Amino acid sequence: MTAADAGSWQADDDEPRGPVGKAFRLSAADSLSLGNAVCGFLAVCVLAYSAIKQLQVAGGPFTPAPSYFATAVVLLLIGATCDLFDGLVARRFRASAMGAELDNLADVISFGFAPAFMVVIWGGFTDQVPFAAVVTAAAAVLVAGVVRLARFACVKTKSGDFMGLPIPMGAMTVISIVLLFQPSIWSLLAVLGVAWLMVSRIEYPKPKGQLAAVVLGWIMVNVAFLTFWVAWPEGGDLPIKIGASMQIALVAAIPLRVLFYKREQRREAERIGN
Repeated sequence: MTAADAGSWQADDDEPRGPVGKAFRLSAADSLSLGNAVCGFLAVCVLAYSAIKQLQVAGGPFTPAPSYFATAVVLLLIGATCDLFDGLVARRFRASAMGAELDNLADVISFGFAPAFMVVIWGGFTDQVPFAAVVTAAAAVLVAGVVRLARFACVKTKSGDFMGLPIPMGAMTVISIVLLFQPSIWSLLAVLGVAWLMVSRIEYPKPKGQLAAVVLGWIMVNVAFLTFWVAWPEGGDLPIKIGASMQIALVAAIPLRVLFYKREQRREAERIGN
Protein backbone atom coordinates (compact mmCIF):
# COMPACT_ATOMS: atom_id res chain seq x y z
CA MET A 1 0.00 0.00 0.00
CA THR A 2 1.46 3.35 -1.03
CA ALA A 3 1.45 6.48 1.10
CA ALA A 4 -1.15 7.96 -1.21
CA ASP A 5 -3.34 4.90 -0.77
CA ALA A 6 -2.96 5.11 3.01
CA GLY A 7 -3.82 8.77 3.00
CA SER A 8 -6.84 8.12 0.83
CA TRP A 9 -8.01 5.29 3.14
CA GLN A 10 -7.69 7.53 6.20
CA ALA A 11 -9.51 10.35 4.50
CA ASP A 12 -12.40 8.09 3.54
CA ASP A 13 -12.56 6.63 7.04
CA ASP A 14 -12.57 10.03 8.73
CA GLU A 15 -15.01 11.58 6.31
CA PRO A 16 -18.43 12.05 7.96
CA ARG A 17 -21.25 10.16 6.34
CA GLY A 18 -24.88 11.09 5.88
CA PRO A 19 -26.59 14.45 6.23
CA VAL A 20 -24.35 15.85 8.98
CA GLY A 21 -26.04 19.24 9.14
CA LYS A 22 -29.49 17.75 9.45
CA ALA A 23 -28.32 15.12 11.95
CA PHE A 24 -27.82 17.81 14.62
CA ARG A 25 -31.27 19.31 14.21
CA LEU A 26 -33.73 17.88 16.70
CA SER A 27 -37.29 17.54 15.50
CA ALA A 28 -40.44 17.58 17.61
CA ALA A 29 -40.47 13.79 17.54
CA ASP A 30 -36.87 13.73 18.84
CA SER A 31 -37.92 15.94 21.75
CA LEU A 32 -40.54 13.35 22.70
CA SER A 33 -37.90 10.58 22.50
CA LEU A 34 -35.61 12.59 24.77
CA GLY A 35 -38.52 13.18 27.13
CA ASN A 36 -39.01 9.41 27.24
CA ALA A 37 -35.32 8.95 28.16
CA VAL A 38 -35.51 11.61 30.88
CA CYS A 39 -38.61 9.95 32.38
CA GLY A 40 -36.77 6.62 32.54
CA PHE A 41 -33.77 8.26 34.18
CA LEU A 42 -35.96 10.03 36.74
CA ALA A 43 -37.75 6.76 37.53
CA VAL A 44 -34.39 5.14 38.35
CA CYS A 45 -33.42 8.18 40.45
CA VAL A 46 -36.67 7.96 42.43
CA LEU A 47 -36.14 4.28 43.19
CA ALA A 48 -32.49 4.80 44.15
CA TYR A 49 -33.42 7.77 46.35
CA SER A 50 -36.07 5.71 48.14
CA ALA A 51 -33.51 3.04 49.02
CA ILE A 52 -30.83 5.53 50.09
CA LYS A 53 -33.23 7.64 52.16
CA GLN A 54 -34.75 4.71 54.04
CA LEU A 55 -31.39 3.10 54.76
CA GLN A 56 -30.06 6.43 56.08
CA VAL A 57 -33.08 7.08 58.31
CA ALA A 58 -34.02 3.59 59.46
CA GLY A 59 -30.67 1.87 59.33
CA GLY A 60 -32.38 -1.52 59.18
CA PRO A 61 -33.64 -3.81 56.43
CA PHE A 62 -34.84 -1.97 53.35
CA THR A 63 -38.51 -2.22 52.41
CA PRO A 64 -39.53 -0.45 49.19
CA ALA A 65 -42.07 2.32 49.84
CA PRO A 66 -45.16 1.98 47.61
CA SER A 67 -45.33 5.73 46.99
CA TYR A 68 -41.88 5.75 45.42
CA PHE A 69 -42.77 2.77 43.28
CA ALA A 70 -45.95 4.52 42.17
CA THR A 71 -44.03 7.70 41.32
CA ALA A 72 -41.54 5.71 39.26
CA VAL A 73 -44.35 3.94 37.42
CA VAL A 74 -46.08 7.26 36.66
CA LEU A 75 -42.83 8.52 35.14
CA LEU A 76 -42.51 5.39 33.00
CA LEU A 77 -46.11 5.72 31.86
CA ILE A 78 -45.42 9.31 30.84
CA GLY A 79 -42.40 7.99 28.97
CA ALA A 80 -44.61 5.40 27.29
CA THR A 81 -46.95 8.21 26.19
CA CYS A 82 -43.99 10.06 24.66
CA ASP A 83 -42.94 6.84 22.93
CA LEU A 84 -46.46 6.36 21.58
CA PHE A 85 -46.58 9.85 20.10
CA ASP A 86 -43.04 10.29 18.74
CA GLY A 87 -43.72 8.09 15.73
CA LEU A 88 -47.03 9.82 15.05
CA VAL A 89 -45.40 13.26 15.28
CA ALA A 90 -42.52 12.15 13.03
CA ARG A 91 -44.97 10.97 10.36
CA ARG A 92 -47.14 14.06 10.68
CA PHE A 93 -44.37 16.66 10.59
CA ARG A 94 -40.81 15.52 9.96
CA ALA A 95 -38.18 13.19 11.39
CA SER A 96 -34.50 13.96 11.84
CA ALA A 97 -31.71 11.74 10.54
CA MET A 98 -31.16 10.26 14.00
CA GLY A 99 -34.80 9.89 15.04
CA ALA A 100 -34.92 6.08 14.97
CA GLU A 101 -31.68 5.77 16.94
CA LEU A 102 -32.86 8.25 19.56
CA ASP A 103 -36.12 6.34 19.92
CA ASN A 104 -34.34 3.02 20.50
CA LEU A 105 -31.82 4.48 22.95
CA ALA A 106 -34.60 6.14 24.95
CA ASP A 107 -36.53 2.86 25.03
CA VAL A 108 -33.48 1.05 26.42
CA ILE A 109 -33.40 3.49 29.34
CA SER A 110 -37.12 3.68 30.11
CA PHE A 111 -38.28 0.17 29.24
CA GLY A 112 -35.08 -1.84 29.60
CA PHE A 113 -32.89 -0.50 32.38
CA ALA A 114 -35.57 1.18 34.53
CA PRO A 115 -37.83 -1.91 34.97
CA ALA A 116 -34.74 -4.10 35.46
CA PHE A 117 -33.58 -1.76 38.22
CA MET A 118 -37.08 -1.86 39.69
CA VAL A 119 -36.88 -5.65 39.87
CA VAL A 120 -33.60 -5.37 41.82
CA ILE A 121 -35.09 -2.85 44.27
CA TRP A 122 -38.20 -5.02 44.65
CA GLY A 123 -36.53 -8.36 45.30
CA GLY A 124 -32.87 -7.65 46.00
CA PHE A 125 -33.29 -6.72 49.67
CA THR A 126 -35.28 -9.70 50.86
CA ASP A 127 -34.35 -13.11 52.22
CA GLN A 128 -37.21 -14.81 50.35
CA VAL A 129 -35.20 -15.25 47.13
CA PRO A 130 -31.45 -15.37 46.44
CA PHE A 131 -29.97 -12.09 45.28
CA ALA A 132 -28.36 -13.86 42.32
CA ALA A 133 -31.79 -15.01 41.12
CA VAL A 134 -33.16 -11.47 41.33
CA VAL A 135 -30.21 -10.06 39.37
CA THR A 136 -30.58 -12.82 36.78
CA ALA A 137 -34.26 -11.98 36.23
CA ALA A 138 -33.48 -8.26 36.06
CA ALA A 139 -30.64 -8.84 33.60
CA ALA A 140 -32.95 -11.01 31.48
CA VAL A 141 -35.41 -8.11 31.21
CA LEU A 142 -32.64 -5.72 30.15
CA VAL A 143 -31.02 -8.11 27.66
CA ALA A 144 -34.36 -9.15 26.16
CA GLY A 145 -35.30 -5.50 25.73
CA VAL A 146 -32.03 -4.66 23.98
CA VAL A 147 -32.31 -7.70 21.69
CA ARG A 148 -35.95 -6.89 21.00
CA LEU A 149 -35.09 -3.34 19.90
CA ALA A 150 -32.15 -4.49 17.76
CA ARG A 151 -34.31 -7.10 16.04
CA PHE A 152 -37.07 -4.57 15.46
CA ALA A 153 -34.59 -2.39 13.57
CA CYS A 154 -33.47 -5.30 11.37
CA VAL A 155 -36.48 -7.59 10.88
CA LYS A 156 -39.84 -6.65 9.39
CA THR A 157 -42.81 -9.01 9.57
CA LYS A 158 -45.01 -9.64 6.53
CA SER A 159 -48.11 -8.61 8.45
CA GLY A 160 -46.52 -5.38 9.70
CA ASP A 161 -47.16 -6.37 13.32
CA PHE A 162 -44.54 -6.57 16.06
CA MET A 163 -42.53 -9.79 16.31
CA GLY A 164 -42.34 -10.42 20.02
CA LEU A 165 -43.84 -8.45 22.87
CA PRO A 166 -43.11 -4.73 22.34
CA ILE A 167 -40.67 -3.44 24.92
CA PRO A 168 -43.00 -0.78 26.43
CA MET A 169 -45.69 -3.41 26.99
CA GLY A 170 -43.08 -5.81 28.34
CA ALA A 171 -41.87 -3.18 30.80
CA MET A 172 -45.42 -2.44 31.97
CA THR A 173 -46.02 -6.18 32.47
CA VAL A 174 -42.86 -6.56 34.56
CA ILE A 175 -43.95 -3.56 36.61
CA SER A 176 -47.41 -5.14 37.06
CA ILE A 177 -45.79 -8.28 38.46
CA VAL A 178 -43.74 -6.14 40.86
CA LEU A 179 -46.84 -4.26 42.02
CA LEU A 180 -49.01 -7.36 42.43
CA PHE A 181 -46.74 -9.98 43.96
CA GLN A 182 -44.16 -10.37 46.68
CA PRO A 183 -40.68 -11.52 45.61
CA SER A 184 -40.62 -15.29 45.16
CA ILE A 185 -39.29 -17.88 42.77
CA TRP A 186 -42.68 -17.96 41.01
CA SER A 187 -42.83 -14.21 40.49
CA LEU A 188 -39.25 -14.23 39.21
CA LEU A 189 -40.23 -16.97 36.77
CA ALA A 190 -43.07 -14.74 35.62
CA VAL A 191 -40.55 -11.94 35.01
CA LEU A 192 -38.41 -14.36 33.00
CA GLY A 193 -41.53 -15.34 31.05
CA VAL A 194 -42.08 -11.71 30.06
CA ALA A 195 -38.45 -11.46 28.94
CA TRP A 196 -38.97 -14.56 26.78
CA LEU A 197 -42.10 -13.09 25.22
CA MET A 198 -40.13 -10.01 24.15
CA VAL A 199 -37.67 -12.11 22.11
CA SER A 200 -40.22 -14.68 20.95
CA ARG A 201 -41.68 -14.96 17.43
CA ILE A 202 -45.22 -14.31 18.63
CA GLU A 203 -46.74 -11.41 16.69
CA TYR A 204 -48.40 -8.59 18.59
CA PRO A 205 -50.63 -6.07 16.78
CA LYS A 206 -49.34 -2.53 16.30
CA PRO A 207 -51.41 0.22 17.98
CA LYS A 208 -52.95 1.94 14.96
CA GLY A 209 -56.10 4.00 14.66
CA GLN A 210 -58.65 2.98 17.27
CA LEU A 211 -56.19 0.59 18.90
CA ALA A 212 -53.73 3.46 19.43
CA ALA A 213 -56.52 5.49 21.04
CA VAL A 214 -57.34 2.55 23.32
CA VAL A 215 -53.67 2.20 24.32
CA LEU A 216 -53.43 5.92 25.09
CA GLY A 217 -56.65 5.77 27.13
CA TRP A 218 -55.29 2.75 28.99
CA ILE A 219 -52.10 4.66 29.86
CA MET A 220 -54.06 7.71 31.04
CA VAL A 221 -56.30 5.57 33.26
CA ASN A 222 -53.26 3.92 34.84
CA VAL A 223 -51.62 7.29 35.41
CA ALA A 224 -54.79 8.53 37.12
CA PHE A 225 -54.94 5.41 39.34
CA LEU A 226 -51.28 5.73 40.32
CA THR A 227 -51.57 9.45 40.99
CA PHE A 228 -54.55 8.77 43.24
CA TRP A 229 -52.54 6.07 45.01
CA VAL A 230 -49.64 8.45 45.66
CA ALA A 231 -51.84 11.35 46.81
CA TRP A 232 -54.27 9.30 48.94
CA PRO A 233 -52.59 6.06 50.01
CA GLU A 234 -55.38 5.49 52.55
CA GLY A 235 -57.75 5.01 49.60
CA GLY A 236 -56.32 1.55 49.07
CA ASP A 237 -54.50 -0.05 46.19
CA LEU A 238 -57.45 -1.92 44.63
CA PRO A 239 -57.43 0.15 41.39
CA ILE A 240 -53.71 -0.57 40.96
CA LYS A 241 -54.24 -4.28 41.47
CA ILE A 242 -57.09 -4.30 38.95
CA GLY A 243 -55.02 -2.43 36.36
CA ALA A 244 -51.95 -4.61 36.87
CA SER A 245 -54.03 -7.79 36.67
CA MET A 246 -55.61 -6.62 33.41
CA GLN A 247 -52.18 -5.81 31.97
CA ILE A 248 -50.88 -9.31 32.75
CA ALA A 249 -54.07 -10.91 31.42
CA LEU A 250 -53.81 -8.92 28.18
CA VAL A 251 -50.19 -9.93 27.56
CA ALA A 252 -50.96 -13.57 28.33
CA ALA A 253 -54.14 -13.64 26.24
CA ILE A 254 -52.53 -12.53 22.96
CA PRO A 255 -50.14 -15.54 22.66
CA LEU A 256 -53.01 -17.88 23.54
CA ARG A 257 -55.17 -16.25 20.88
CA VAL A 258 -52.36 -16.66 18.34
CA LEU A 259 -51.99 -20.34 19.21
CA PHE A 260 -55.72 -20.97 18.86
CA TYR A 261 -55.79 -19.05 15.57
CA LYS A 262 -52.92 -21.12 14.13
CA ARG A 263 -54.61 -24.31 15.28
CA GLU A 264 -57.81 -23.27 13.55
CA GLN A 265 -55.84 -22.51 10.38
CA ARG A 266 -54.23 -25.97 10.42
CA ARG A 267 -57.58 -27.65 10.92
CA GLU A 268 -59.08 -25.63 8.07
CA ALA A 269 -56.17 -26.55 5.80
CA GLU A 270 -56.54 -30.24 6.71
CA ARG A 271 -60.29 -30.07 6.03
CA ILE A 272 -59.77 -28.47 2.63
CA GLY A 273 -57.02 -31.00 1.82
CA ASN A 274 -59.29 -33.92 2.63
